[in-house]
Amino acid sequence: MVSMKVTVMVVTLLTLCVLATNTHAALYTNCCRRYQLGKPRFSDIKGFSVQKKTELCSINAIIFHTKKGKKCADPALEWVLDYVSRIEYEAQKVHKNSQGRKK
Repeated sequence: MVSMKVTVMVVTLLTLCVLATNTHAALYTNCCRRYQLGKPRFSDIKGFSVQKKTELCSINAIIFHTKKGKKCADPALEWVLDYVSRIEYEAQKVHKNSQGRKK
């Protein structure tokens, strides 16, 4: 007969394997695998994030979060850098305005 300790260890290891596999799969689906053609309207963008090239994500990208989902853009393009600068500038304005109210 198989002891209770061995059974618990096997079940625990299997559970960890399944969780690790699902975590990697979830991370990969969030990666940009290619750049999207065209540029979104600036007014549709709610924010952005940076994707660095890794084992799971094959390209560097700026991910613009829009009302309709994510748009993957090439960080080497001029319009992408312009959008990022504009978003950061707007964020700084909001930050400065909120700091002024706290005083």
